Amino acid sequence: MRAHEATPGGTAVAEPTVAEGASDLDRPWMTVVWDDPVNLMRYVTFVFQKIFGYSEDRANELMMQVHTKGRAVVSSGGRDKVESDVRKLHAAGLWATMQRDC
Repeated sequence: MRAHEATPGGTAVAEPTVAEGASDLDRPWMTVVWDDPVNLMRYVTFVFQKIFGYSEDRANELMMQVHTKGRAVVSSGGRDKVESDVRKLHAAGLWATMQRDC
């Protein structure tokens, strides 16, 4: 049934419409850390622990994703939070970007 289409009884029904692109607003942002030839693996693990409060095991797991796959998603959420996370990672010398969750 389309918006404002008449029902069998003759009553018009207004159907809510979703604005185009509204689903984009629902998708969270992600912080992606990329592999680089500069930082030592132990340092990357340390940064993940300090910035995000990850356990050593979780931080090491994420560092290994960066090392073996070239990237890892280390946080997600609203745009302001992810921008802040990217700034902190840049200040620590890591290569990080933000993108929308697919």
